[in-house]
Amino acid sequence: MTMFSATSPRSSRTHPRAHVVPMVLGGIAAVGAVVLVAYLLWPTWGSGGANAPDRLPVSVGGTLFNLPVTAIRMKIQRHSGPQERIDLDFLYPSLEPPGAPKHVTADAVETTMQPIDRIFLSISAHHDALAPEQRTATIYPRYLDQAAAMPQDGLTMRMFRAETPYGSEDLYTAATPALTARCTRDAATPGMCLSERRVGGADLTFRFPRSWLSQWRDVAEALDRLTAQLRGPKG
Repeated sequence: MTMFSATSPRSSRTHPRAHVVPMVLGGIAAVGAVVLVAYLLWPTWGSGGANAPDRLPVSVGGTLFNLPVTAIRMKIQRHSGPQERIDLDFLYPSLEPPGAPKHVTADAVETTMQPIDRIFLSISAHHDALAPEQRTATIYPRYLDQAAAMPQDGLTMRMFRAETPYGSEDLYTAATPALTARCTRDAATPGMCLSERRVGGADLTFRFPRSWLSQWRDVAEALDRLTAQLRGPKG
């Protein structure tokens, strides 16, 4: 009895401590497990999402083009696959896609005419319509003024007759480098030129300021480079 009474208080003091140590160790292990699971399951993507592709493969009229996303003017057209028409613009002379549009106030628009610093391009399926070169050879001559025109620096200008559908325009042609452009005349707004070419099942329509024709060779070469750059792999 004496031995039991002597050891009983010591046992009562050490018994709770023996339970606390495993509980603490178990708690540490549980916290470690939670931290590990949270680390493994934590999202690794950024708030901006995955990077969008720089170029899109787009088929127009069954012809494949490889187009810079930021050059596509309408958001609804910024997807790959077949499209009936797509509209783009490129800075000139760099031919780079433009950046974000600059903010212009209503007052600035009214007081300042913003210079055009880019080439506008529309690519559309032609559905076997008359080719641009055929239009130049067979349609335009019917409406041109018959007065002879002499080339200046290799570029020839012919006026359309006033009573024709192209009465406010002039036709510019050159052989080397090849260029055909129908241009409106300068008036309240600066004249603009339209130059067309056919690539497979699509017609490419370029638009640029008439004033650029003072350096028409550079413009013609830029249109050629753009056409080559945008064309996808030939099947």
